[in-house]
Amino acid sequence: MTGQPDLGRADLVSMLAELTAKPADQVPDRVGSMELAWLVHLVEQRYDRRLELTDDQLAGIRTVDDALAVFQTSLTVPADG
Repeated sequence: MTGQPDLGRADLVSMLAELTAKPADQVPDRVGSMELAWLVHLVEQRYDRRLELTDDQLAGIRTVDDALAVFQTSLTVPADG
């Protein structure tokens, strides 16, 4: 096990498609507060760990790619414990 997350852009788009009930190719790139909360929740469930995101990190997430970069960084930090 490398500890490197296998989370990709397609995973996040798929999660958003589930929320919006739209096909993945119709999911907008822009991420609002509700979409961000949904993504954080699902990523935490998928990886069974809490994402310790700062207010600055959260404020910087405006697109799917922004979310992916922040989540990947957070998932590579060793979990406490």
